Amino acid sequence: MRYLESILDAVGDTPLVRLHRVAAGLRPLVLAKVESLNPGGSIKDRIGLAMIEDAERRGLLEAGGTIVEPTSGNTGHGLAIAAALKGYRCVFVMPDKMSQEKISLLRAYGSEVVVCPTNVPRESAQSYYSVADRLTREIPGAFQPNQYANPTNPETHRRTTGPEIWEQTGGRISHLVAGMGTGGTISGIGRYLKEQSPTLQIIGADPVGSIYSGEIAPYVVEGVGEDFMPATMDMSIVDRVVQVNDRQSFVAARRLAREEGILVGGSSGLALHAALTVAAELEEGAVVVVILPDTGRNYLSKFFNDEWMVQNGYVDRISPARVREVLRGPSNGHHAGHDDEVPGLITVDSESLLSDAIELMQRYSISQLPVRAGAEVEGAVLVGSLQERTLLDHIYRDPGIVARPVAAAMDPPFGTVAADTPVDEAFRMLLRGDTAIVVLEGGTPIGMVTRADLLEFVAHPRG
Repeated sequence: MRYLESILDAVGDTPLVRLHRVAAGLRPLVLAKVESLNPGGSIKDRIGLAMIEDAERRGLLEAGGTIVEPTSGNTGHGLAIAAALKGYRCVFVMPDKMSQEKISLLRAYGSEVVVCPTNVPRESAQSYYSVADRLTREIPGAFQPNQYANPTNPETHRRTTGPEIWEQTGGRISHLVAGMGTGGTISGIGRYLKEQSPTLQIIGADPVGSIYSGEIAPYVVEGVGEDFMPATMDMSIVDRVVQVNDRQSFVAARRLAREEGILVGGSSGLALHAALTVAAELEEGAVVVVILPDTGRNYLSKFFNDEWMVQNGYVDRISPARVREVLRGPSNGHHAGHDDEVPGLITVDSESLLSDAIELMQRYSISQLPVRAGAEVEGAVLVGSLQERTLLDHIYRDPGIVARPVAAAMDPPFGTVAADTPVDEAFRMLLRGDTAIVVLEGGTPIGMVTRADLLEFVAHPRG
């Protein structure tokens, strides 16, 4: 039989994976150290157990004690896994920009989570560093591993991650690219690799707004960069720093999932973008290893969500197409092209009976209907809308309303957009809450676009 004594024995020995598609056209060999395959989904599993065992040896953490740590999530996960097996209570303090998935995951391990504001100075009593320090003082038997100053952090990578990479590449690695947060990963791995090959280049990937490469400013990517210099960071190990912005980080992470099948977090996307930047400058024969520190499962509600990317401005243009092109394809029956018997735009007069409007919606299987003032559609003024959800509510409350004019049950009119407007503007309007928008040509309504229409257009683009 083959089995592990505990899940902690599964930490480390992560694979190197060659990147074919995202590195297509580049001369060097680009390899990814996939740390998401650790039990907790990140490279921080390595230091979680190591810091706890070091504290036990030194008598700083005793049976039944409490671990308190400020963390962006991943170190907390590593500590929580080890603590679950060893019987320690955990209290983790996190900045509020972290994903809900990370918070939920810590609680799944039985940990307590305290969330603090991100955009406050480190010395503020509200910062997650200060709150963690206060809780460590106040909770009896509490111990703070303090990954930012604990020498076990970089030493763990010097003993494990560095030797793994050297052995896996047969000593051929020429460039290491890693994100810089606490500095433990890049300092520890870099120190070991430089001991083996002093000419080997260590490149730090850093978010725009981090102290390591520029003026401190807010940034969104999680788990990397700092607003102070941690004791665990050895900048003398780093030969070069490549700055990467939030958009570049998220786009690179999405590419890695869609082109290589590797689901990673934003800090991994940041490291990948920096690695590809470096690799583009190198000749054949170079071997670039990039550290992908964590999984993307913690970010499904963020940058892997198309709507989130659009709403936050990271995708400027979803499509170069115009709204007019959406009207030409399959539709929900609001505009020409669906059926020879379907009008170009289905509307109803505000003075028509509501029962007639309902019959119209049923005939064409539509769930919303623009309301016009006047009998003619051409040049009509749209004064309202009928929408299935609110219409049902009206009828439930007063069944007799079906014998009254449409105006008695109509909602405000739909938003409008010119036919030559880029499709991404239609996306933005519908993501803000509109259920449909009316398309105008020269001021005249010619059709209507719904969320279903846009989904159909994206799923089956027409050339």
